[in-house]
Amino acid sequence: MDDITELIDRLSNDEDAVKKMAVFKLQTNIGDPSFAEIFIAQGGLGKLRHLALYSSGNTLAYALTSFSRLLELDKGWDYVTPDLISRVVELIVTHPLVNILRGAMSILVAIVSHPHTSNQSHGSYNGPFGFRALKPAITTHSQFLEMLVSRLSSADHALCANSLQLINSLMRDAITNDTDAEWPRFIKRLQDLGVIKAVFVLMQSSALQDLAHPLLEFQALTKVLLKRWRDVKVDLEIKEHRIALKGLHLASAPETKSDGGSSTGSKRRVHNPEKWRRLGFETESPAWEFGEAGFLGMMDLTDFVRKDEDGFRKVIMEQNAKPQAQRCPVARASLTVTALLYHQFEVDKSDIDDPKTFQVLESRTNYDRAFRPLLLQWSRLHTAALSSFLRLWQETQAEADDFDKVAELVRVLIYHVIGHAHRTKDVQDVEDEILEMECARLRDLQMEILEQTYENAWGNHLTHVREELKAEAMQFVKEQRIRCLLQGSWFPVTAPQRNGESKTDIHSVPWRYVRLSHNRRYLHYCDYERETAYEPKLEELPQKIDLSTVSSVVSNVVPASISSASSSSGTLTPTLSGGRLASTKITIHGYPPTNTNNSNSNSNKSNANKEVVLLALHPQTHSSASEWLDGLLMLLNQQPITSETSKLVNMVTNYGLKIRLLNVRYTDDYHNSPPELPSRGSVDEDYYYNLFV
Repeated sequence: MDDITELIDRLSNDEDAVKKMAVFKLQTNIGDPSFAEIFIAQGGLGKLRHLALYSSGNTLAYALTSFSRLLELDKGWDYVTPDLISRVVELIVTHPLVNILRGAMSILVAIVSHPHTSNQSHGSYNGPFGFRALKPAITTHSQFLEMLVSRLSSADHALCANSLQLINSLMRDAITNDTDAEWPRFIKRLQDLGVIKAVFVLMQSSALQDLAHPLLEFQALTKVLLKRWRDVKVDLEIKEHRIALKGLHLASAPETKSDGGSSTGSKRRVHNPEKWRRLGFETESPAWEFGEAGFLGMMDLTDFVRKDEDGFRKVIMEQNAKPQAQRCPVARASLTVTALLYHQFEVDKSDIDDPKTFQVLESRTNYDRAFRPLLLQWSRLHTAALSSFLRLWQETQAEADDFDKVAELVRVLIYHVIGHAHRTKDVQDVEDEILEMECARLRDLQMEILEQTYENAWGNHLTHVREELKAEAMQFVKEQRIRCLLQGSWFPVTAPQRNGESKTDIHSVPWRYVRLSHNRRYLHYCDYERETAYEPKLEELPQKIDLSTVSSVVSNVVPASISSASSSSGTLTPTLSGGRLASTKITIHGYPPTNTNNSNSNSNKSNANKEVVLLALHPQTHSSASEWLDGLLMLLNQQPITSETSKLVNMVTNYGLKIRLLNVRYTDDYHNSPPELPSRGSVDEDYYYNLFV
């Protein structure tokens, strides 16, 4: 306590060096609540306030920092007087030193953020807090807000953070406590001074680590503003709303005609029974049509018109020159774009007081996920998206009933371009991408998003069902392939040979008929001079191979994986005309049967352990090669390898999945509003659905 008493005495010492050293030590210790209580009890607060009012240089900087730390402890409020506020505001406007500006802004942040109802335990001061406490000083120093915004461009990141923190406090207080007529004017003044552009630059810069919290708070406050504007209902009894609507009407070039009662031939506006419908409203009472978008929708539409009145006038004239069914309702499209942007940026999720909001900033890797600088460019994005809406309407030759379809394309456009934009992506590049995205590309994206949506909703279930169906399909195809072997086929004993440019006659070589036994244990075959239409019976095939002695089946038939790669690269396997294969060979390897003759027992044992070629087949078509190769492999309980078999398995699997999905009733997921079932009134019994569309 003696140290604190001595420190307080030095605060009023006549020597500047002593005061500077004392207040320097004070700023280090004043953050301790117990130290602060003793300091105030010993009367040190009055001397600290005196230094804040009348000192200069580093002494002033240390005094302001000490005072701000006391206020952060919620102490010393009874010494917050109008002259102190005026002094701090004056310093922000006129003083160039960064260390003084930091302390001054911290004091104002504490004052603006302080609750409007003061607690008796915190002092006897009952004066105004919040933005109201600063208004008299700001009136005297009119450049205060301009200087505050200009500090956002400072090279000192701490000063930028303090400036933005003070701007956030002023905005939050104005939105919370000002009247409906006052806070919009204050926000507009800040925007006119360039606060949006300055914060946008900071949000895209590499200085996020030092500015993360105030930037994220500004982003959240922007959402609060958008929500407040949307919640304001458009009311023609309000002058500002009435003027905005009238401006839309006048900008659309309403019809005029000569006044017959005037000798000068002056023009007067004609009452148009479709005054508002010609702008794209659904009725002649436009105010209620802003119900969902509120005054935010009005702002977006008027911004679109103000940026290019000639273009807006041209669009309205072009639309009204078309038949009624082909006109694009511009106003309705604008309100739809507003709703799409509102949903894309999740404006309703804007609780800036939720501590979870700041947890994403624990790592730099979360910055790109947390910060969305494009939110600050709302008006430009709305203009670009609305222009694309009009373009897509024209390109798709849409009609009135197609409005929701075009709106869905624009939703996909906004989701793809804005939703996937990197934090540092320039807004001009985003605008260009929105304006230039082709309709065909949007259709593809729409299908990708739809598939992803189904995958997310049904993915696990469908994967399980598909695996079950694939196993069933594999068993089905296995049986089909083996039945081909049971039926039997003709094969040339040797592959046709090429002699120069001509090939040998396929009918000049001997042929072999091969057939699987009914018990599926033996492969019977016999060689003939030529292929005949008659198919030999099993008992007419004297030679046979015991499948239990088969060790492997190899072939030069292209596997499914290689076939797919070859097809994609444009390469094809060589074939003969008529769909015949040039030189495909299936070779069956195995172990010859042991001879029970005792005279050569040692030799027989040696031959039994040696793998030999038991049979070679030369299929003449792709289908025959696939059937016999995969059939033999499946008989040996091995996996099929040809692309034809793979395609057949996938086709059977997909058919099974589609049939399973036919059992899903629309009432399962559409209890409240089931979709309209298509009528069969105009179709006959020959009409069918294509399952592969």
